[in-house]
Amino acid sequence: MSFTLAIVGRPNVGKSTLFNRLVGKKLALVDDQPGVTRDLREGDARLGDIRFTVIDTAGLEEATDDSLQGRMRRLTERAVDMADVCLFMIDARAGVTPTDEVFADILRKRSAHVILAANKGEGSAADAGVIEAFSLGLGEPIRLSAEHGEGLNDLYGQLLPIEEKFAKQTAAHAPETDVSVDEDIEEGDEAIPMPTVEKPLQIAVVGRPNAGKSTLINQILGEDKMLTGPEAGITRDAISSRTEWNGTPMRIFDTAGMRKKAKVQEKLEKLSVSDGLRAVKFAEVVVVLLDAAIPFEQQDLRIADLAEREGRAVVVAVNKWDIEDEKQEKLRNLKEAFTRLLPQLRGAPLITVSAKTGRGMDRLHDAIMRAYEIWNRRVPTAQLNRWLIGMLEQHPPPAPQGKRIKLRYMTQAKSRPPGFVVMCSHPDKLPESYSRYLVNGLREDFDMPGTPIRLFMRGQGDQNPYKGTRKKNAGALKKHLTPRAQRSK
Repeated sequence: MSFTLAIVGRPNVGKSTLFNRLVGKKLALVDDQPGVTRDLREGDARLGDIRFTVIDTAGLEEATDDSLQGRMRRLTERAVDMADVCLFMIDARAGVTPTDEVFADILRKRSAHVILAANKGEGSAADAGVIEAFSLGLGEPIRLSAEHGEGLNDLYGQLLPIEEKFAKQTAAHAPETDVSVDEDIEEGDEAIPMPTVEKPLQIAVVGRPNAGKSTLINQILGEDKMLTGPEAGITRDAISSRTEWNGTPMRIFDTAGMRKKAKVQEKLEKLSVSDGLRAVKFAEVVVVLLDAAIPFEQQDLRIADLAEREGRAVVVAVNKWDIEDEKQEKLRNLKEAFTRLLPQLRGAPLITVSAKTGRGMDRLHDAIMRAYEIWNRRVPTAQLNRWLIGMLEQHPPPAPQGKRIKLRYMTQAKSRPPGFVVMCSHPDKLPESYSRYLVNGLREDFDMPGTPIRLFMRGQGDQNPYKGTRKKNAGALKKHLTPRAQRSK
């Protein structure tokens, strides 16, 4: 997805109808009665060749108190802050109302990209309302009919330059992953791309609510940029900050706390969590921050597993270490639990820190740089094949149903994370346990602890050029024999 579009406006101007048309499904309830939508609804939208995320919001009301309407308004305003583009809809048949003017003024202050749309624009009854929309000072309005699909070409024209701009930003900020590796690489030729100001090291700090993510980032930045406090769930969206930490240019994402899926009820929190998941995909190194008092809960394990599945380098940091009494015993228990509960991240660094006092921050920096270096590791093909011969002698592959599996050749095809290809016979019959044996061997023998390792088994075509020719020649000879000769044969 290239950008996020929030559809905002008064109740009953047709926001949900347009949302359903953009996502191609009837996901949002639609009715003539105003105020049907109360929560934020998010969907994957498509308009021509443009793909984006669209958010359907509650109708903007003028209430600012703690009533239902006031809470709905605050939720919608939060969506405006989080969205890249706002589509402000008015009812062309009703014309511009005083409420429209109030919200147009709010959008001018809060959103960088505002597109004005006059909905229900079919027929001459809407002409006056479309002309009146110019008075809002948000540019030329798009004449839309969400119900009949009219005016979508004009909306496409407005979104296209925005999509191109965000696509360039995404390409500039997205980490380069699954990089192809030269097969001719020699010892000592491994060039680790060092972070620069133009291409800083991208780090996402993730974890459960109230683990201290924002406090940790404030400590790294050297200023109180992120809002912090004792309440859980203060951070709503993924905020990125550029800094230089111990001489390393970095871009750090502070993310919303991720709770168990069953507990995530509020629509805004769902939006915040999905924003955090996007931050993991944009990162090169993911710091999973745990609370020393309650480490390795189920959600912590899921977050760490997500980072591993996305192929990112992982560092586990245990926060609030300054208030821990039995430090040695606690650390021993943490390391044992980490090895047992996250075998797929075997050997990943486990660092104890105090985001509040700054204790352990230098060790955390060193662990991040070490994880980044391993994530970029490249192993020469000749060295890999010598290693493979030793692994086969030590523990030969099984022979399922009496068929011997031959592992003939191995090479590293990619880095970021390291990816290896083994050419073998009957790759579909090689058990998962043997692949794990090879992956664990790669970790230990080539010093790649903790980083995700991808191992692919590929079949190799039979090299015997005469296989099957005997049967083929016999068939050809049979064609030339007379029926009597065939019987005597």
